[in-house]
Amino acid sequence: MITVNNIGKAYGGVIVVDITQLQINVGETIGLVGNNGAGKTTFFRLLLDLIKADRGEILSKEKNVATSEEWKNYTAAYLDEGFLIGYLTPEEYFYFTGKLNNRSKPDVDEFLKTFDLFFDGSILNSGKYIRDLSKGNQFKVGIAACLLQDTEILILDEPFANLDPSTQMRLIKMLKELQEQRRMTIFVSSHDLSHVTDVCSRILLMEKGKIIKDQTTTEETLKELEQYFKV
Repeated sequence: MITVNNIGKAYGGVIVVDITQLQINVGETIGLVGNNGAGKTTFFRLLLDLIKADRGEILSKEKNVATSEEWKNYTAAYLDEGFLIGYLTPEEYFYFTGKLNNRSKPDVDEFLKTFDLFFDGSILNSGKYIRDLSKGNQFKVGIAACLLQDTEILILDEPFANLDPSTQMRLIKMLKELQEQRRMTIFVSSHDLSHVTDVCSRILLMEKGKIIKDQTTTEETLKELEQYFKV
């Protein structure tokens, strides 16, 4: 589904992404782990054509993301609050996103009912603009808006970071269901090794822009990662 060929990106002469070859198949749940500065977010931004690579290409369904627009029809992402429209209320933002995806207001309202537990009463009818919500609640808006789209690929950067424990567990359950029921291809970067190994079927360990380990998740993966990062 996604092929990475010799992709490279540097800032000020410092290489931040350097991936020779990577193949992601339909329905895989990919976990990116690594210390700060490993290149995880930069890689995501290359996947989404938010920044230009210095060399190489990323293909989505065999089309170059830097020269084609087709991948945008089936790809959704939430990296940070910059993906939202802060001066809208959550409802206004959901209706706006729904309209872009040919969904009526009643259809959006019906869709949002499935998020009642995830929202935990803190999103809808709050009277707040998105910019005034907490980071965790902004993320809740972001992922719900992603799923309003008819998406096949979902990309989430540090999704567990600002969520309370209950919402983290709900998100883990949601991601597993999306993969199982819709065979969605999901990318998750996280510093939470326990959550990422729980959710993801495949782990990519990044250091200084390179993928130094690519492994299928097993019962031993968490222990192996904890040992790797142990100081």
